[in-house]
Amino acid sequence: MKQLKAWRAAIIHCIADPKEVGNEAAYEYFDDGLLIVEGDKIQVIGDAETLLPSLPNSIIIEHHPDGIITPGFIDTHIHYPQTDMIGSYGEQLLTWLNTYTFPEERKFSDKNHASDVAKRFLEELLRNGTTTALVFGTVHKVSVDAFFEACEVHNLRMICGKVMMDRNAPDYLTDTPETSYDESKTLIEQWHNKDRLHYAITPRFAPTSSDEQLHLAGKLLSEYDDVYLHTHLSENKDECAWVQSLFPQSKNYLDVYDQHKLLSERSVFAHGIHLCDHEYHRLHETGSAISFCPTSNLFIGSGLFNLKKAEEHKVNVGLGTDVGGGTSFSMLQTLNEAYKVIQLQNENLSPIKSFYLATLGGAKALRLEDKIGNLAVGSEADFVILDKKATPLLTSRLAQSKNIEETLFVLMTIGDDRAIAETYSAGKCVHKR
Repeated sequence: MKQLKAWRAAIIHCIADPKEVGNEAAYEYFDDGLLIVEGDKIQVIGDAETLLPSLPNSIIIEHHPDGIITPGFIDTHIHYPQTDMIGSYGEQLLTWLNTYTFPEERKFSDKNHASDVAKRFLEELLRNGTTTALVFGTVHKVSVDAFFEACEVHNLRMICGKVMMDRNAPDYLTDTPETSYDESKTLIEQWHNKDRLHYAITPRFAPTSSDEQLHLAGKLLSEYDDVYLHTHLSENKDECAWVQSLFPQSKNYLDVYDQHKLLSERSVFAHGIHLCDHEYHRLHETGSAISFCPTSNLFIGSGLFNLKKAEEHKVNVGLGTDVGGGTSFSMLQTLNEAYKVIQLQNENLSPIKSFYLATLGGAKALRLEDKIGNLAVGSEADFVILDKKATPLLTSRLAQSKNIEETLFVLMTIGDDRAIAETYSAGKCVHKR
């Protein structure tokens, strides 16, 4: 018989997109709530005073009077091999790749190195309350084996793929169309849908793949019903111009992927800053998603993501840290920067929409909303306990908070990994501060 366990605290989770139903109808909140988990699934969520009389005496209740329970955060774009080069100075995208990224990724031909970084990377995610991520490996097959093996230790729901890259990169970091296809296929057969793991076909971005390699990536996508496609799109203006010169027959950047049948309901494109209306339309039409990566876009000087435009075209959007171009593993700090990106476009990003992007919105972008992203009965028990008194500043500031929306906004502006008291994956504690 699976053990019943309960957590008592304030509880908030999104149940819909605020853009579609308005802020008030988009979330469920219990000021004094109870979350009851049986095994790895959520069994009951509700008001503590109402539920407590009906509970068996044997149930363990963990009480967090200064806590807020939220779903685990979902990072829809991140590079685990770039963990040790986070905060690299002074370049825009293309020079940054050649100066910092490619030499760092070279090290991942060594599985021992890959395993060490994967372990530390996952520890950082869990310390920051992130329970699911869509992750880049490197061109080396062993980088993905090492990552998934590390995920198995904590039974995490994670998605990863081997980079496909056969041109415009150093010789030590390229594969061929054939080897990228064969190695990706082997990894899919070994890891996809094993426990809580999923595979993503991962061409780095259009300039580093030949037409033949992109064609074979599309072939792989057609051969498996539910694998993911994960790549970059329209991050930087120089990159966009380069793509047009490399693929002169394409209508636009997205069309390069479209011609190779890489748009699908499980395709996630990082950044999507410099898009035309036709590209937004095709993303919506094919069910593809964009990962909004504000800390990276600001740090590398790429531009400002137009969330309003994506919403107008009904494109699924999740939030991504994009470490190591991004500057923090913290989804709270990523929301802090997202707010500023939207402010610079004379719009507002509400705290409810923010937490939607970091939880249920990310789950919808990954087509996992039936499993994760909220705390609905039957969902997997991936959740975080935030501490309103994690720092002296949070304690004093939140003492002035008038409602849960203001509390969330303060947490996403001055909160960070210190605000994460505990992180749970499939009902088990995987991080305790």
